[in-house]
Amino acid sequence: MTSNDEIMRAIGRVEGRLTGIEDSVSHLREEVSDEKDSAHESRSVIHRRLDEQARQIHLLDMTVTVSSNVDGQIRDEIKTLKEMVDKNHEAVAPTLEEWKKMKTLGYGISGLIAFAGLTVGGIVAYMSDGAVAALRHWLKIN
Repeated sequence: MTSNDEIMRAIGRVEGRLTGIEDSVSHLREEVSDEKDSAHESRSVIHRRLDEQARQIHLLDMTVTVSSNVDGQIRDEIKTLKEMVDKNHEAVAPTLEEWKKMKTLGYGISGLIAFAGLTVGGIVAYMSDGAVAALRHWLKIN
């Protein structure tokens, strides 16, 4: 039979192994706990990044919406201005045509005056010798 001492030694070995197993399990629990904390932190960082991306996408959508509205308003303003310019051009076109006619007439009159001046100047230059002689004869200057 086995003695009481052998049984006690066997129980001591079992207790030692249980203590070792408890230490290993405790160490594993700590590692798993650290991994869980790390995973939780990593997930929270990912969630923050996703929230930030969602916020940026929302802001981008709002910017695009506002830009398209502004673009539409600008197109409407440009269309209105174009219509106004066309209407004003139609209203002013007859007056502009009259001014062009008056300008052409003014160039013609200026040309006639210049031609008349040159003609008179030429005649005076041509007849100046005869005029001087007639003036001397009239004043009786020799």
